[in-house]
Amino acid sequence: MSSALWGTVLGSLIGGWPTEKLGRRITLLWIGVLYVLSGVGSGLAPDSITFMIARFIGGIGIGAATVASPLYISEISPPERRGHLAGLFQFNIVFGILVGFASNFLLAKYVDPNIAWRWMLGISAIPALVYTLMCFSLPESPRWLISHAGRRQEGMDAFRVINPGFSEAQITELADSVESSMGDRTKAAKLFTWRLRVPIMLAFLIAFFNQLSGINAILYFAPRIFEWTGLGQQAALLNSVGIGITNLIFTYVGLWLIDRLGRRTLLYIGSFGYIISLGLCSWAFFHWAPQFKVAFTASSLIEMVEKSGKAAADPKVDAADRAKLAEGYAKAKTELVKASADPRYTPGTVAISDQSGEADVKKVAEATMATASSAAGFGGKMVMLCIFAFIASHAIGQGTVIWVLISEIFPNRNRASGQALGSFTHWFFCASLTFVFPMMVSALVVDVFAPSAIFGFFCFMMVLQLVWVKTMVPETKGVPLEEMQAKLGIADES
Repeated sequence: MSSALWGTVLGSLIGGWPTEKLGRRITLLWIGVLYVLSGVGSGLAPDSITFMIARFIGGIGIGAATVASPLYISEISPPERRGHLAGLFQFNIVFGILVGFASNFLLAKYVDPNIAWRWMLGISAIPALVYTLMCFSLPESPRWLISHAGRRQEGMDAFRVINPGFSEAQITELADSVESSMGDRTKAAKLFTWRLRVPIMLAFLIAFFNQLSGINAILYFAPRIFEWTGLGQQAALLNSVGIGITNLIFTYVGLWLIDRLGRRTLLYIGSFGYIISLGLCSWAFFHWAPQFKVAFTASSLIEMVEKSGKAAADPKVDAADRAKLAEGYAKAKTELVKASADPRYTPGTVAISDQSGEADVKKVAEATMATASSAAGFGGKMVMLCIFAFIASHAIGQGTVIWVLISEIFPNRNRASGQALGSFTHWFFCASLTFVFPMMVSALVVDVFAPSAIFGFFCFMMVLQLVWVKTMVPETKGVPLEEMQAKLGIADES
């Protein structure tokens, strides 16, 4: 599964080159081709290697899209609508995830379970094909036409389409502004220069803090986090769907506010929301740790009993797998008894006889889970509410702002490579954190890394983000792209 995520890292790293050299439109078109190939390849894959390659190709398309799409939108948008329009990129990602959930639900319900997964992946080729065909009707970015292709007249024609209310004098002035922002064309457009240190740091840090909030770790592992509090597996999955709905609603709220309140204000709102929700979540996991631990281990034992029962009824399960399940079952019983022996767990130690059958053990685990959840009282609901508040804070703040801000802060000559830097940072830390988080989760069982410490770490990072927003982040609302250099204090190239 991670092959797609590592594909995004590569796609974001190389996506700036075709966006800069070939144009925004042709890059967006080829991204669609990658999507189609990935969807068809994933759905028809005859083996795991082909499957991984197909997903990796799709990941390259996603990574490149996070470079080309926000950049293209920002370059064709009027300054007063740029935040809203560029933010639609994030809104459509969130909306697409919900559509994917709905599609998967229907396919799982009405398609043969043995091939449903192929349809779930392969059906993505249909919207990908529609998108690719629609890309043929896209106009090229006028700023790319003027600043990179040297096609001033075509660029002015595109500006007329984008700004129908502009006079010819205003269109000419806009084209002149784009040309003057290019500086000396005989010199290579280098990104890593002292002159561009401010936008480079802004792009890197907004992507860095975006992932160090824990957003993708929490989104990917939400059901498991809810299970930590004693919620059953089904209830945890249902709550994770609620996360998707919350994300969609508050992303729309962020879009509505971004050109009204500005980027910096939304980052403030998101930062305070992060700190409060993550801080309370960390405190809840610390305060109710014994109850949560017993409820979690009881839930794990119930899961092991059910797996063992299914394996016993399935003649295809071999002896080695049965032995592994038996070992996991014994370990789960031991962990439950050990967790309930914590002196802070007031209901007392759970007794499980070695002679008890699996059905009796399951009843004990279910009763223990109910007792532990009752002992935690409001604790489980508090964690759930904090996670929802965290998602809402992200959607209004970082989720809405990140792609907008990165697409605004670089000069025309460096915008594609700057967008690639921010996108690469985002996906690299996303992949890394997703890789590390399960290790942190598994360490929970041996009490090496408690959930309170995990959420406490994310909270601390968001305190640092708040300091960064206060001291470094400028407001870019309503500023024309060609005037952004003066806004950021970037000296003109000589």
